[in-house]
Amino acid sequence: MNNDDLFRNGDKVLQEIEAKLDYTPKVLLQCCCAPCSSYCIKELTNYFDLYLLYYNPNISPVEEYTKRKNELIRFVNEFPHKNKIEIIDCDYDGEEFFDMAKGMEMLKEGGERCFKCYNLRLEKAAQMAKEMGMDYFCTTLTLSPLKSSYIINKIGNDLQNKYQVKYLFSDFKKRNGYLESIKLSKEYNLYRQDYCGCIYSKRDRDLKKREKEEQLEIAS
Repeated sequence: MNNDDLFRNGDKVLQEIEAKLDYTPKVLLQCCCAPCSSYCIKELTNYFDLYLLYYNPNISPVEEYTKRKNELIRFVNEFPHKNKIEIIDCDYDGEEFFDMAKGMEMLKEGGERCFKCYNLRLEKAAQMAKEMGMDYFCTTLTLSPLKSSYIINKIGNDLQNKYQVKYLFSDFKKRNGYLESIKLSKEYNLYRQDYCGCIYSKRDRDLKKREKEEQLEIAS
């Protein structure tokens, strides 16, 4: 399978790895929130020991960051799992994200600023996976239907070459993963945010809400 196929078929690659396992590898999984993490944890805990990295300097304000972190902790404590799950918390450093986003503040969500944000979080995961002797590093980001798994997997591949630690390719939205995450969110009454996390995605969300409200006023 060439690199392009790896990036496009992350779920197939993941299933092939899972099918061949004869031991329980350790995976450092970068998690963005409880709803997105729920299905990823459900899938991976059957095959791996999971170390959940809550590293998200993009999330603003800090109250939102803390709320999402606490929901992830609660889910892990309540969800029955086959193998080990441990949460690795990082200090909140929003300035790290703002430094990265300089010059890209006005870009729309889903563009170059987001790709840089993926890289920021995945690079932290790769660095820590290397330091901790993990078998793989991975991310929950491929669950979102609004994010390109191809680009995320490409970033992961570049970082595995840079840090010499294996990246676990994925496309968690496959096999109805995203729909399953919604079901798990309802089952565990998880807080589901309506924006990605950064102030720019919140700005775009608020703008869309205002435009919709204005359209409804005109129609009425």
